[in-house]
Amino acid sequence: MNVTSEIKYIGVNDYSKDLFEGLYKVPEGMAYNSYAIIDEKIAIMDTVDVLFTNQWLNNIEKVLGERKPDYLIVQHMEPDHSASVMGFFNRYPDTTLVASFKAFEMMVNYFGTEFEDRRLVIGDGDKLSLGRHKLIFTSAFMIHWPEVMMTYDSTDKVLFSADAFGRFGAIEAKVNWIDEARRYYFGIVGKYGTQVKKLLEKVAQWDIQIICPLHGIVLSENLQYFFSLYNTWASYDPEDEGVLIAFTSVYGNTEKAAMMLKDMLISRGYTKVALRNLIRGDISEAVADAFRYSQLVLATTTYNADIFPPMREFINSLIERNFSNRRVALIENGSWVPVASKKMREKFEKSKNLEFIESPVKILSVLSTESTQQLEKLADELSRKN
Repeated sequence: MNVTSEIKYIGVNDYSKDLFEGLYKVPEGMAYNSYAIIDEKIAIMDTVDVLFTNQWLNNIEKVLGERKPDYLIVQHMEPDHSASVMGFFNRYPDTTLVASFKAFEMMVNYFGTEFEDRRLVIGDGDKLSLGRHKLIFTSAFMIHWPEVMMTYDSTDKVLFSADAFGRFGAIEAKVNWIDEARRYYFGIVGKYGTQVKKLLEKVAQWDIQIICPLHGIVLSENLQYFFSLYNTWASYDPEDEGVLIAFTSVYGNTEKAAMMLKDMLISRGYTKVALRNLIRGDISEAVADAFRYSQLVLATTTYNADIFPPMREFINSLIERNFSNRRVALIENGSWVPVASKKMREKFEKSKNLEFIESPVKILSVLSTESTQQLEKLADELSRKN
């Protein structure tokens, strides 16, 4: 695939993993992206997972023919992007390795060497000329590792964005970009919103026409939309006015209440209502929805005088990613002393700018006339913000 006439895609698709990073379901595979900039000198942008070293090296050879790379630029040291460094140097031993100082420190952990005999240390604002192509490097500290650099090709106006602007799924996967990019962002990068906003301010100085991420597809149209979306996500602002109802249920009664609340909201004209079963469903999708919508309803049972475990895991995932700027409602179920609402609210004590809706719903084992009326009042309150 040609990114431009002189920038070639040389990455690979991984269909062997069912879980990315051991956490995130990837039924449509995963892309490990790498690029070759072909000029008077040749730069290879990042490597791939070690399982695909030979395929990647063959891709390089097909693109370069008899020519050899002059530079290998490693923007990110996570193994899905750096694990083939040694395999690369076995085939191309005369190449110069370009990376940040922190990346070279990390290479000792992975490869037992800092490559002192063939390295070029680059920092924020440094430049590298390949001939016609002029590369500018910028630090992307904690997006989402400390050593990360991004690279701007000022000639073809291409931003090599490391893990930013990526998505789950192989290159050719028929997935909804925004859904898989949102799930990817809040799973992988979401904790570091402050750093993302700083990066967006830095790269705004450049005329960027193409974004080449390390995962997912190359972006070349409507880039302001993607930058605006990242700014919204990094600010922890809602993307849509809507409600996520996230629930756990032991015997089906809390699930019944969650489904009833959804129907009540729809009957009141609320068009964007998502329902997520935290026991059966993918928690990463529920996390993404929690950050997508303006309101969150948590419905769960009291379990061992605490919160039912999958709900506790879900709340922890939100807190770790700086969940804020939302309205939150709580529904609890219990047979004798329900305390789930109290425990859930306590977990959010340090979260910023959360408004808890004071329309309590307490279910004593099964829905009653009283608890159904409480659901109606909650639906009224949630709809008031629609």
